[in-house]
Amino acid sequence: MEIQPQLKALAEKIELLKDQIQTEEATKTAFTLPFINNLGYDIFNPTEVVPEFTADIGLKKGEKVDYAIFQNGTPIIIIECKHWKEDLNVHNSQLFRYFHVTKARFALLTNGIEYRFYTDLEESNKMDEKPFLEFDITQLKDATVTEIIKFHKSNFDVDKIFSNASSLKYMKEIKKMFNQELNEPGDDFVRLFASKVYNGRLTEKVMLQFKELVQKAINQQISEKVSDRLQSALHKEEENQSQEEIVVEEESKIVTTEEELEGFRIVVAILRRKIQKDRISQRDTQSYFGVLLDDNNRKPICRLHFNGTNKYIGLFDQDKKETRHLLESIDDIYNFEKELLETVEFYAEVN
Repeated sequence: MEIQPQLKALAEKIELLKDQIQTEEATKTAFTLPFINNLGYDIFNPTEVVPEFTADIGLKKGEKVDYAIFQNGTPIIIIECKHWKEDLNVHNSQLFRYFHVTKARFALLTNGIEYRFYTDLEESNKMDEKPFLEFDITQLKDATVTEIIKFHKSNFDVDKIFSNASSLKYMKEIKKMFNQELNEPGDDFVRLFASKVYNGRLTEKVMLQFKELVQKAINQQISEKVSDRLQSALHKEEENQSQEEIVVEEESKIVTTEEELEGFRIVVAILRRKIQKDRISQRDTQSYFGVLLDDNNRKPICRLHFNGTNKYIGLFDQDKKETRHLLESIDDIYNFEKELLETVEFYAEVN
Protein backbone atom coordinates (compact mmCIF):
# COMPACT_ATOMS: atom_id res chain seq x y z
CA MET A 1 0.00 0.00 0.00
CA GLU A 2 1.67 3.18 -1.25
CA ILE A 3 0.26 5.62 1.28
CA GLN A 4 3.61 7.10 2.32
CA PRO A 5 4.28 8.85 -1.03
CA GLN A 6 0.74 10.24 -0.94
CA LEU A 7 1.22 11.64 2.57
CA LYS A 8 4.58 13.06 1.57
CA ALA A 9 3.03 14.77 -1.46
CA LEU A 10 0.31 16.22 0.76
CA ALA A 11 2.93 17.51 3.22
CA GLU A 12 4.78 19.24 0.39
CA LYS A 13 1.52 20.76 -0.81
CA ILE A 14 0.79 22.05 2.70
CA GLU A 15 4.20 23.72 2.98
CA LEU A 16 3.62 25.35 -0.40
CA LEU A 17 0.04 26.56 0.14
CA LYS A 18 -0.52 27.15 3.84
CA ASP A 19 0.29 30.87 3.81
CA GLN A 20 -2.45 31.33 1.23
CA ILE A 21 -5.09 29.42 3.24
CA GLN A 22 -7.03 32.08 5.11
CA THR A 23 -10.16 30.25 6.34
CA GLU A 24 -11.21 27.09 8.13
CA GLU A 25 -13.20 25.93 5.10
CA ALA A 26 -10.19 26.38 2.87
CA THR A 27 -8.13 24.31 5.34
CA LYS A 28 -10.67 21.50 5.14
CA THR A 29 -10.71 21.53 1.34
CA ALA A 30 -6.96 21.84 0.78
CA PHE A 31 -5.56 19.78 3.67
CA THR A 32 -8.10 17.64 5.55
CA LEU A 33 -10.13 16.17 2.70
CA PRO A 34 -6.99 15.05 0.80
CA PHE A 35 -5.82 13.30 3.99
CA ILE A 36 -9.15 11.46 4.27
CA ASN A 37 -8.86 10.55 0.60
CA ASN A 38 -5.33 9.19 1.22
CA LEU A 39 -6.87 6.84 3.77
CA GLY A 40 -8.88 5.29 0.95
CA TYR A 41 -12.27 6.84 1.69
CA ASP A 42 -14.31 8.36 -1.13
CA ILE A 43 -14.79 12.00 -0.13
CA PHE A 44 -17.41 12.38 -2.87
CA ASN A 45 -19.54 9.50 -1.58
CA PRO A 46 -21.98 10.88 1.05
CA THR A 47 -22.61 7.40 2.42
CA GLU A 48 -18.90 7.00 3.20
CA VAL A 49 -17.73 10.50 4.14
CA VAL A 50 -20.52 12.61 5.63
CA PRO A 51 -19.87 16.35 6.00
CA GLU A 52 -21.66 18.29 8.75
CA PHE A 53 -22.66 15.09 10.54
CA THR A 54 -25.40 15.70 13.10
CA ALA A 55 -24.33 15.07 16.71
CA ASP A 56 -27.18 16.47 18.82
CA ILE A 57 -26.35 16.76 22.51
CA GLY A 58 -29.35 16.31 24.81
CA LEU A 59 -31.78 19.17 24.30
CA LYS A 60 -29.23 21.06 22.23
CA LYS A 61 -30.16 20.31 18.63
CA GLY A 62 -28.35 21.09 15.40
CA GLU A 63 -24.87 20.24 16.73
CA LYS A 64 -22.68 19.07 13.87
CA VAL A 65 -19.22 17.59 13.60
CA ASP A 66 -17.27 18.50 10.45
CA TYR A 67 -17.00 14.98 9.02
CA ALA A 68 -17.94 11.41 9.87
CA ILE A 69 -16.44 8.41 8.11
CA PHE A 70 -18.87 5.51 7.77
CA GLN A 71 -18.36 1.79 7.38
CA ASN A 72 -21.33 -0.49 6.71
CA GLY A 73 -23.73 2.29 7.63
CA THR A 74 -22.10 3.02 11.00
CA PRO A 75 -19.85 5.98 11.85
CA ILE A 76 -16.34 4.77 12.69
CA ILE A 77 -14.42 8.06 12.89
CA ILE A 78 -15.68 11.57 13.60
CA ILE A 79 -13.48 14.47 12.54
CA GLU A 80 -13.39 18.04 13.80
CA CYS A 81 -11.32 20.47 11.73
CA LYS A 82 -9.88 23.86 12.55
CA HIS A 83 -7.91 26.49 10.65
CA TRP A 84 -4.29 25.47 10.19
CA LYS A 85 -3.02 28.29 12.41
CA GLU A 86 -5.26 27.39 15.37
CA ASP A 87 -4.00 25.75 18.57
CA LEU A 88 -5.76 22.40 18.93
CA ASN A 89 -5.40 22.39 22.72
CA VAL A 90 -8.41 24.67 23.12
CA HIS A 91 -10.74 22.62 20.93
CA ASN A 92 -10.74 19.05 22.25
CA SER A 93 -13.69 19.73 24.61
CA GLN A 94 -15.95 20.26 21.60
CA LEU A 95 -14.96 16.91 20.13
CA PHE A 96 -15.35 15.36 23.59
CA ARG A 97 -19.07 16.24 23.55
CA TYR A 98 -19.61 14.91 20.05
CA PHE A 99 -17.87 11.62 20.80
CA HIS A 100 -20.26 10.90 23.66
CA VAL A 101 -23.38 10.99 21.47
CA THR A 102 -22.13 9.07 18.41
CA LYS A 103 -21.36 5.40 17.84
CA ALA A 104 -17.89 6.15 16.50
CA ARG A 105 -15.03 4.55 18.44
CA PHE A 106 -12.43 7.00 17.18
CA ALA A 107 -12.30 10.78 16.98
CA LEU A 108 -9.85 12.96 15.07
CA LEU A 109 -9.04 16.58 15.87
CA THR A 110 -6.96 18.34 13.24
CA ASN A 111 -5.98 21.66 11.78
CA GLY A 112 -4.80 19.99 8.59
CA ILE A 113 -1.20 19.86 9.81
CA GLU A 114 -1.43 18.46 13.34
CA TYR A 115 -3.50 15.30 13.77
CA ARG A 116 -4.72 13.89 17.10
CA PHE A 117 -6.58 10.57 17.27
CA TYR A 118 -8.67 9.78 20.36
CA THR A 119 -10.68 6.85 21.69
CA ASP A 120 -12.21 5.73 25.00
CA LEU A 121 -9.49 3.68 26.67
CA GLU A 122 -10.07 4.96 30.21
CA GLU A 123 -13.86 4.98 30.36
CA SER A 124 -16.27 3.42 27.88
CA ASN A 125 -18.09 5.88 25.59
CA LYS A 126 -16.17 8.79 27.09
CA MET A 127 -13.36 10.23 25.00
CA ASP A 128 -9.95 10.26 26.68
CA GLU A 129 -8.44 13.64 27.42
CA LYS A 130 -5.17 12.70 25.72
CA PRO A 131 -4.79 11.32 22.16
CA PHE A 132 -3.30 7.90 21.60
CA LEU A 133 -1.79 8.95 18.26
CA GLU A 134 -0.48 12.42 17.52
CA PHE A 135 1.65 13.69 14.64
CA ASP A 136 2.57 16.60 12.40
CA ILE A 137 2.03 15.52 8.79
CA THR A 138 4.99 17.63 7.62
CA GLN A 139 7.35 15.71 9.94
CA LEU A 140 6.22 12.11 9.59
CA LYS A 141 8.40 9.21 10.71
CA ASP A 142 8.13 5.69 9.30
CA ALA A 143 6.77 4.35 12.61
CA THR A 144 3.96 6.91 12.53
CA VAL A 145 3.08 6.06 8.93
CA THR A 146 2.73 2.43 10.03
CA GLU A 147 0.08 3.50 12.55
CA ILE A 148 -1.72 5.73 10.04
CA ILE A 149 -1.99 2.82 7.60
CA LYS A 150 -4.14 0.98 10.16
CA PHE A 151 -6.85 3.60 9.59
CA HIS A 152 -6.85 2.98 5.83
CA LYS A 153 -10.17 1.72 4.51
CA SER A 154 -8.62 -1.55 3.33
CA ASN A 155 -7.11 -2.24 6.78
CA PHE A 156 -9.58 -0.72 9.21
CA ASP A 157 -10.34 -3.05 12.11
CA VAL A 158 -11.87 -1.45 15.22
CA ASP A 159 -10.68 -4.14 17.64
CA LYS A 160 -7.08 -4.22 16.36
CA ILE A 161 -6.72 -0.44 16.41
CA PHE A 162 -8.32 -0.18 19.84
CA SER A 163 -6.10 -2.88 21.35
CA ASN A 164 -3.01 -1.16 19.93
CA ALA A 165 -4.18 2.31 21.02
CA SER A 166 -3.42 1.61 24.67
CA SER A 167 0.22 0.78 23.95
CA LEU A 168 0.61 3.80 21.70
CA LYS A 169 -0.87 6.17 24.25
CA TYR A 170 1.18 5.03 27.21
CA MET A 171 4.39 4.68 25.23
CA LYS A 172 3.94 8.26 24.06
CA GLU A 173 3.47 9.44 27.64
CA ILE A 174 6.45 7.42 28.88
CA LYS A 175 8.72 8.85 26.17
CA LYS A 176 7.48 12.33 27.01
CA MET A 177 8.25 11.83 30.70
CA PHE A 178 11.65 10.31 29.90
CA ASN A 179 12.57 13.31 27.75
CA GLN A 180 11.56 15.60 30.59
CA GLU A 181 13.77 13.69 32.99
CA LEU A 182 16.69 13.87 30.55
CA ASN A 183 16.33 17.63 30.30
CA GLU A 184 15.55 18.30 33.96
CA PRO A 185 15.80 15.23 36.24
CA GLY A 186 13.29 15.18 39.08
CA ASP A 187 14.14 14.22 42.68
CA ASP A 188 12.59 10.75 42.43
CA PHE A 189 14.50 10.03 39.23
CA VAL A 190 17.80 11.22 40.72
CA ARG A 191 17.20 9.32 43.95
CA LEU A 192 16.61 6.08 41.99
CA PHE A 193 20.22 6.14 40.76
CA ALA A 194 21.91 7.95 43.63
CA SER A 195 20.61 5.46 46.22
CA LYS A 196 22.25 2.58 44.33
CA VAL A 197 25.73 4.11 44.09
CA TYR A 198 25.98 6.35 47.17
CA ASN A 199 26.02 4.87 50.66
CA GLY A 200 25.71 8.11 52.62
CA ARG A 201 22.61 10.15 53.45
CA LEU A 202 21.04 11.86 50.47
CA THR A 203 21.09 15.41 51.76
CA GLU A 204 19.94 18.38 49.69
CA LYS A 205 23.55 19.14 48.76
CA VAL A 206 24.22 15.54 47.71
CA MET A 207 21.00 15.41 45.67
CA LEU A 208 21.95 18.59 43.87
CA GLN A 209 25.32 17.08 43.00
CA PHE A 210 23.77 13.83 41.78
CA LYS A 211 21.16 15.67 39.74
CA GLU A 212 23.91 16.98 37.50
CA LEU A 213 25.76 13.64 37.50
CA VAL A 214 22.68 11.63 36.58
CA GLN A 215 21.80 13.98 33.75
CA LYS A 216 25.32 13.90 32.32
CA ALA A 217 25.71 10.14 32.74
CA ILE A 218 22.46 9.24 31.00
CA ASN A 219 22.94 11.67 28.13
CA GLN A 220 26.51 10.46 27.69
CA GLN A 221 25.36 6.84 27.71
CA ILE A 222 22.74 7.57 25.05
CA SER A 223 25.30 9.39 22.92
CA GLU A 224 27.70 6.46 23.19
CA LYS A 225 24.99 3.99 22.23
CA VAL A 226 24.04 6.08 19.20
CA SER A 227 27.70 6.46 18.24
CA ASP A 228 28.27 2.71 18.54
CA ARG A 229 25.28 2.00 16.34
CA LEU A 230 26.42 4.52 13.75
CA GLN A 231 29.98 3.21 13.72
CA SER A 232 28.69 -0.34 13.30
CA ALA A 233 26.40 0.77 10.48
CA LEU A 234 29.19 2.72 8.81
CA HIS A 235 31.53 -0.27 9.04
CA LYS A 236 28.94 -2.51 7.41
CA GLU A 237 28.26 0.18 4.82
CA GLU A 238 31.96 0.41 3.96
CA GLU A 239 32.13 -3.36 3.63
CA ASN A 240 29.10 -3.35 1.36
CA GLN A 241 30.54 -0.53 -0.73
CA SER A 242 33.85 -2.38 -1.06
CA GLN A 243 32.04 -5.48 -2.26
CA GLU A 244 29.96 -3.42 -4.65
CA GLU A 245 33.07 -1.71 -6.03
CA ILE A 246 34.63 -5.12 -6.71
CA VAL A 247 31.52 -6.30 -8.53
CA VAL A 248 31.13 -3.15 -10.66
CA GLU A 249 34.83 -2.36 -11.02
CA GLU A 250 34.60 -2.31 -14.80
CA GLU A 251 31.53 -0.08 -14.82
CA SER A 252 32.57 3.50 -14.09
CA LYS A 253 29.39 5.31 -15.11
CA ILE A 254 27.86 7.60 -12.47
CA VAL A 255 24.10 7.32 -12.08
CA THR A 256 22.32 10.16 -10.32
CA THR A 257 19.19 8.76 -8.66
CA GLU A 258 15.85 10.49 -8.05
CA GLU A 259 16.45 10.12 -4.29
CA GLU A 260 19.72 12.05 -4.59
CA LEU A 261 18.02 14.79 -6.58
CA GLU A 262 15.21 14.93 -4.05
CA GLY A 263 17.74 15.25 -1.22
CA PHE A 264 19.52 18.00 -3.17
CA ARG A 265 16.24 19.88 -3.58
CA ILE A 266 15.67 19.76 0.18
CA VAL A 267 19.18 21.13 0.82
CA VAL A 268 18.53 23.91 -1.70
CA ALA A 269 15.21 24.75 -0.02
CA ILE A 270 17.02 25.13 3.31
CA LEU A 271 19.98 27.13 1.99
CA ARG A 272 17.90 29.57 -0.07
CA ARG A 273 17.09 31.34 3.18
CA LYS A 274 20.70 32.55 3.22
CA ILE A 275 22.06 32.44 -0.32
CA GLN A 276 20.94 32.59 -3.94
CA LYS A 277 19.90 29.30 -5.54
CA ASP A 278 22.47 29.62 -8.37
CA ARG A 279 25.32 29.49 -5.82
CA ILE A 280 24.34 25.95 -4.79
CA SER A 281 25.71 23.26 -7.08
CA GLN A 282 25.72 19.48 -7.21
CA ARG A 283 28.51 17.08 -8.08
CA ASP A 284 27.77 13.38 -8.20
CA THR A 285 30.48 10.73 -7.76
CA GLN A 286 30.45 6.95 -7.56
CA SER A 287 30.53 6.97 -3.77
CA TYR A 288 28.51 10.06 -2.84
CA PHE A 289 26.42 12.97 -4.11
CA GLY A 290 28.15 16.26 -3.23
CA VAL A 291 26.63 19.69 -2.63
CA LEU A 292 29.05 22.59 -3.09
CA LEU A 293 29.02 26.35 -2.66
CA ASP A 294 29.89 28.22 -5.87
CA ASP A 295 30.78 24.89 -7.53
CA ASN A 296 34.01 24.95 -5.53
CA ASN A 297 35.52 21.70 -4.20
CA ARG A 298 37.06 23.68 -1.36
CA LYS A 299 33.59 24.73 -0.20
CA PRO A 300 31.73 21.47 0.45
CA ILE A 301 28.33 22.01 2.10
CA CYS A 302 27.33 18.39 2.55
CA ARG A 303 27.44 14.94 0.98
CA LEU A 304 24.52 12.57 0.45
CA HIS A 305 25.51 8.92 0.85
CA PHE A 306 22.50 7.16 -0.67
CA ASN A 307 24.16 4.29 -2.52
CA GLY A 308 24.06 1.71 0.26
CA THR A 309 21.33 0.04 2.30
CA ASN A 310 21.25 2.92 4.76
CA LYS A 311 21.21 6.60 3.91
CA TYR A 312 23.51 9.21 5.46
CA ILE A 313 24.14 12.91 5.19
CA GLY A 314 27.77 14.00 5.61
CA LEU A 315 28.21 17.38 7.30
CA PHE A 316 31.42 19.41 7.51
CA ASP A 317 32.99 21.31 10.40
CA GLN A 318 35.27 24.33 10.07
CA ASP A 319 38.23 22.05 9.40
CA LYS A 320 36.22 20.47 6.56
CA LYS A 321 36.13 17.17 8.41
CA GLU A 322 33.09 15.14 7.40
CA THR A 323 30.79 13.49 9.94
CA ARG A 324 28.06 11.15 8.72
CA HIS A 325 24.55 11.14 10.20
CA LEU A 326 22.05 8.34 9.64
CA LEU A 327 18.79 9.32 7.91
CA GLU A 328 15.63 7.30 8.56
CA SER A 329 14.07 9.04 5.57
CA ILE A 330 15.14 11.73 3.12
CA ASP A 331 12.93 14.22 4.98
CA ASP A 332 15.27 13.90 7.98
CA ILE A 333 17.61 16.26 6.11
CA TYR A 334 15.39 19.04 7.45
CA ASN A 335 16.62 18.13 10.96
CA PHE A 336 20.08 19.42 9.99
CA GLU A 337 18.93 22.87 8.87
CA LYS A 338 21.02 24.63 11.53
CA GLU A 339 24.24 22.82 10.60
CA LEU A 340 23.81 23.42 6.87
CA LEU A 341 23.18 27.13 7.35
CA GLU A 342 26.17 27.41 9.71
CA THR A 343 28.44 25.83 7.09
CA VAL A 344 27.40 28.40 4.48
CA GLU A 345 27.81 31.24 7.00
CA PHE A 346 31.33 30.01 7.80
CA TYR A 347 32.39 30.21 4.17
CA ALA A 348 30.96 33.73 3.99
CA GLU A 349 32.97 34.81 7.06
CA VAL A 350 36.20 33.32 5.68
CA ASN A 351 35.76 35.19 2.43
